[in-house]
Amino acid sequence: MSVAGLILAAGESTRMGSPKPLLTLDGETFLDRLVASLGAFCSPVIAVLGDRAADIRAGTRRAVEFVVNADYRSGQLTSLQCGLRAVPGDSEGVLFTLVDHPRVRPETIARLLEHREALLAIPRFGGRRGHPVYVGRKLIRDFLNLPADSMAKVVMNRHAGQIRYVDVPDPGVVDDIDDPAAYERVLRQVTP
Repeated sequence: MSVAGLILAAGESTRMGSPKPLLTLDGETFLDRLVASLGAFCSPVIAVLGDRAADIRAGTRRAVEFVVNADYRSGQLTSLQCGLRAVPGDSEGVLFTLVDHPRVRPETIARLLEHREALLAIPRFGGRRGHPVYVGRKLIRDFLNLPADSMAKVVMNRHAGQIRYVDVPDPGVVDDIDDPAAYERVLRQVTP
């Protein structure tokens, strides 16, 4: 059995002013970096697109399965649900992340996947929860059954006692690159 990788990249990037999936870090787009990181451990890797889907497809160099969330303006949960519907039925679980966490280290992904027996495994850095999040097969239906105006944290709160927190020395799990100032900070950290 395998674990699917899921990258949520459907948002409008309004605070950033340009599509976050196509921003670059060390010469590679955020989306391509995440496809490579997840692809080393997950199969398939699925990217959920919405806003500017054609541009993002054209700007992606690595092999990834694309699905398009036609309802992306209704919120992030609709993108998660769209991606979960594309996960193969024989997948053991899903490791999902937002596209604005491009610095997650491969060893962090490996550590999370050591906890596949958990319903949920969430990385923590400095006491802060981050991404990617591992969701066991048993919980996928719970996320799919949420109404579109709900939030994924409803399921997480319902199973709070079963969450396995994995402390990692990886600040990339708590990246939240939503605006130009955050992007500039990350560029200064990565590029000399």
